[in-house]
Amino acid sequence: MTDLSADIPLFSDPLGEVLHQLKITGTLYCQSELRAPWGVEFPLFDDCLMFHMVLSGSCWLEVPGQPARQLLEGDLVLIPHGHGHQIRSTEPGPVRALSDIPVDKVSERLELLHWSGEGALTRLTCGVARFDSVVGQELAMSLPAVIHVQGSSTAESSWLRSSLDLIVREAGALRAGSETLITQLADLVIIQAIRFWLDASRDSAQGWIEALQDKQIGRVLAAVHREPGADWSLETMAAVAGMSRSVFAQRFSALLQEPAMRYVTRWRMQLARSALRESADAMIAIAEQLGYSSESAFSRAFSRQYGISPGQFRSGKAG
Repeated sequence: MTDLSADIPLFSDPLGEVLHQLKITGTLYCQSELRAPWGVEFPLFDDCLMFHMVLSGSCWLEVPGQPARQLLEGDLVLIPHGHGHQIRSTEPGPVRALSDIPVDKVSERLELLHWSGEGALTRLTCGVARFDSVVGQELAMSLPAVIHVQGSSTAESSWLRSSLDLIVREAGALRAGSETLITQLADLVIIQAIRFWLDASRDSAQGWIEALQDKQIGRVLAAVHREPGADWSLETMAAVAGMSRSVFAQRFSALLQEPAMRYVTRWRMQLARSALRESADAMIAIAEQLGYSSESAFSRAFSRQYGISPGQFRSGKAG
């Protein structure tokens, strides 16, 4: 077998690679003009990320288990796990379920929402999106319940303010191409906000993110993510890390709370599930891409992980 340790740059940035691989699928973007008093109840969106950008005015955000926080003009907030939450003009105030508020549908991806009160005006860009990659989904699970980027922050005000200003102009005009610009800008702002949080938490990160930042374990994770179908073993991963087998196994488990080979299998199965859902590739082709020599070996591994065969999963019988 090829010496995989020779193929991984010593000074690679596994966390940077994760950010590079992030792909966001925009499910819905909503431009909102809300006059106080108002309040909107957002439902749980499984496997999705939600965000609110305050284009003008201010509002309050309430996420269960988190302290209420005021959002000011220029602020951006992400709810990475799609938790149900409320945004409102006052604390407390009137609240309506999102599904009960009439909207004007501009396209499949863009809606306009108006709330006609008599008080101060708040304008928001809100959205629901999901990470369209296994790397992104793993990252999302490692993020906190709320990421709040304050537009008044000196370090962040420039990129956030300029992006919001352009979104405001495009939302106000809604000319040809405005939807595309708004959605692409929103995607970039989301990734930039995640990078902001990662930079701010480098010294306190735990779990998967801490492991990615570890010089030796991070190299192994980067290698597994690049070549999930390689002939991985504790020996080959320890060689990539430049550690002894026993020290590597102990360090990996301590950081990720699971053994290295279990992580490899789980990662392969997440990729398999994505391939079965999104591609028409033959089962044996998927199996070989992920390092399994036969369809039966692949099927056994998938069934152990998810309690259902890959064929049943692909046919929609996953329950």
